[in-house]
Amino acid sequence: MIMEDQTAPKARKEGILIQELSDEVLVYDLESHKAHCLNKAAAAIWEHCDGTNSIRDIALAMGSDLNAQADEAVVWHALDQLGKASLLEQRIPQPDGKPRLSRRELMRKAGIAAMIAIPVVTSILAPKALASATSCGSPCTPASAECVAIPNCTFCPSTGPNAGRCAMF
Repeated sequence: MIMEDQTAPKARKEGILIQELSDEVLVYDLESHKAHCLNKAAAAIWEHCDGTNSIRDIALAMGSDLNAQADEAVVWHALDQLGKASLLEQRIPQPDGKPRLSRRELMRKAGIAAMIAIPVVTSILAPKALASATSCGSPCTPASAECVAIPNCTFCPSTGPNAGRCAMF
C-alpha cells in the first residue's frame, strides 16, 4: 500500500496500440499519431506504472526484471520521458529539491556498464496514409476502375502531389 507522500504513476492504456518485441515495446498513440519506441528499461518501468507502485517499488521491480541495479533517479528519468510522450495518465512532477538528471548524468552516475538500465523513449510523428502514399504513375479519377485494376494501388487522391494518379500503400 502506498503512503500519501509517495507518488504512484499510472501508465496510459486508452487510445494506444502496443506491440511487444524481443527487446523493446512499440506504442502507437491513436490520438496524436505518434509512435514511441521504449527500450527494455523504459518498458519495464512503464509496465510497473499501475497506479499502486511507488517510485521505489518501480525501481526495485525494474532492477529485478533487467537483472540490473536501478535507483529512483533512473525511474524519475523514465517518468519524465514517458510523461513528455503522453504515455502516463498524467505527468508526474518530481519532488522539490530533486534535480532532473540528463541521460549523460545518469550514465556518469550509474557507470558505463549500467547503460542497459538507462531508459530511453524515442518518439516519431507517423505520417498520415495520404502523405505516405507513393504514386503508381497511372492516371485515374477517384471513380475510375484504373485505381483498382493496378496491383497494390488502392487510392486515387483528388488533391496533392499525386492528384489524379493511383497511389500505392
